[in-house]
Amino acid sequence: MNSERLESLLAEYAELEQRLADPAIHADQNAARKVGRRFAELTPIAKTATELGEARADLTAARELAAEDPDFAAEAAEIEARLPELEERLAELLMPRDPNDAKDVILEIKAGEGGEESALFAGDLLRMYLRYAERHGWVTEVLDSQDSDLGGYKDVAVAIKTRGMPEGGHGVWSRLKWEGGVHRVQRVPVTESQGRIHTSAAGVLVTPEAEEAEVEIDAGDLRIDVFRSSGPGGQSVNTTDSAVRITHIPTGIVVSCQNERSQLQNKDRAMRMLRAKLAQLAEEQAAAAASDARKAQVRTVDRSERIRTYNFPQNRVTDHRIGYTAYNLDLALAGDMDGVLEALTEADRQARLAGETQLVRK
Repeated sequence: MNSERLESLLAEYAELEQRLADPAIHADQNAARKVGRRFAELTPIAKTATELGEARADLTAARELAAEDPDFAAEAAEIEARLPELEERLAELLMPRDPNDAKDVILEIKAGEGGEESALFAGDLLRMYLRYAERHGWVTEVLDSQDSDLGGYKDVAVAIKTRGMPEGGHGVWSRLKWEGGVHRVQRVPVTESQGRIHTSAAGVLVTPEAEEAEVEIDAGDLRIDVFRSSGPGGQSVNTTDSAVRITHIPTGIVVSCQNERSQLQNKDRAMRMLRAKLAQLAEEQAAAAASDARKAQVRTVDRSERIRTYNFPQNRVTDHRIGYTAYNLDLALAGDMDGVLEALTEADRQARLAGETQLVRK
């Protein structure tokens, strides 16, 4: 166990506790949220370290008493048996973790190969994530969407947030970061008249939501276009130019939003999406400079580049990154995703324990 790292984190925890007790910090909600999230991340470490310290002190006392009274020997043995579990738990908590784990996310789903069937599947994925969020008490907000003719989605972006501070620093990103990539579906489409099974795909992109203070955006680097919102088939659904498209000229990143009737609201939502994308781009560039082995999430919606397959005839869901298979597709689509997400989390934990990089998502 790295004692220097533990001492440093405990000192930081004590400092954060003092800052949160100062009413002045709550005048700046962004600062208070940032400090609160970091405090929540360090709380399990502080609690486990305290528990371990108390157990060691109790063991010393029990051994001293056992030297005078043998009846205390059993208590000393019981305390001693607890120490390895506490030490292992603390060592695991001290391992470097994903700095974005406490953050909220912006999740985008894009229809790919398969036409209307792919768009319908994108809608199924959206409902799956919304139901999963509801199960965990998270707040969801659809930022932008482009409907398809049959009721699916060509493209949809949704913000998913925790209520208050995430417990133990485990925010939405810590659970949904595994979802970025291509999701493949195998089923008989509603558009299929002869009952043949088709394969189509939809792409999912997950980015941690960035605070305004985390990303500086020069207004001179932006090109902002306004246009009229459109619905299925391209028909206009608004009589004013309220939809907003923002292009970040240096990177070529383009975001758009048309769901709100107010141009100002659409611009605000588009800027949130842009901040998240720029923050992730900066993180990926820094990581790539440090290690060429790190891989980004799949950006193309190619069926061969899939991370997960949803097979309706067999009621099967398979995650190809870790070889996970379960025959509960109906439950997964209803929001019961904990099985596959916990398997991915455990695979990542084992990789980190073995001293490897995060192989599951990266």
